[in-house]
Amino acid sequence: MSALIKLHNIDKAFTQGGNRLCFFDPQDNSRCIKIIRPDRTPELRRKQKKFPKNLKPLSRFDENKNELMEVERIKKSVGDEAFSLIPRYFGMVETDLGSGLSLEMIRDFDGKISLSLKQYLWVNGFTSSLKKAFALFSDSWSGLGMPSRDLLLHNIVVQQTKSQNKPPEVYRLVVIDGLGWSGLPVLYYFSKVLARAKARKKIEKLEAAMANLLAKKASNADWGYHGWLNEEQRTSKKSI
Repeated sequence: MSALIKLHNIDKAFTQGGNRLCFFDPQDNSRCIKIIRPDRTPELRRKQKKFPKNLKPLSRFDENKNELMEVERIKKSVGDEAFSLIPRYFGMVETDLGSGLSLEMIRDFDGKISLSLKQYLWVNGFTSSLKKAFALFSDSWSGLGMPSRDLLLHNIVVQQTKSQNKPPEVYRLVVIDGLGWSGLPVLYYFSKVLARAKARKKIEKLEAAMANLLAKKASNADWGYHGWLNEEQRTSKKSI
């Protein structure tokens, strides 16, 4: 039996989403752990729903279990190529804050957590290396028919690399949340043609969101929320 992973308290999370907290894995610096927020447990989320949605099984409200299930379906339907576009997953682990989902931590060349696409665009704009990486990402995402809900700017990270005597360049884009088809998923898992068409629409909506964000910055509008990491949040206490 694996030893209990000690995360200590929720304030140790380096970031959080709508339903979960994300922690560095203290036992493996190449991984992170997603934990359900105490105020967003499956029980509480189901209680907030009205009839008939409140009749759904409790497991349907557990984002960790649902995400792992979607990744397993993606591996079966798409294959290992999918993991050039999403993190590697290592299953559920037990922590002192409850069950968690273990997955690959996406880091840059210097060991820092990769920026979200939203933050990268806001700080650097649509750089030439991002354009190249985004073109490859778009072609692969559409060509593989990758299952996802809308591709949100804060749910995609921009992994950077660096060659000697050259500035950092974008290496790849990785989707870290929002996996799995919405609507009638069986149709898209059954038909590659439908899956590719739907995935392409997701890319088109993402392109529109990117353009909208850059327009907001140009007009000195507000950044919004979600997706920003400061330097302290990007660096773990353990070295790479």
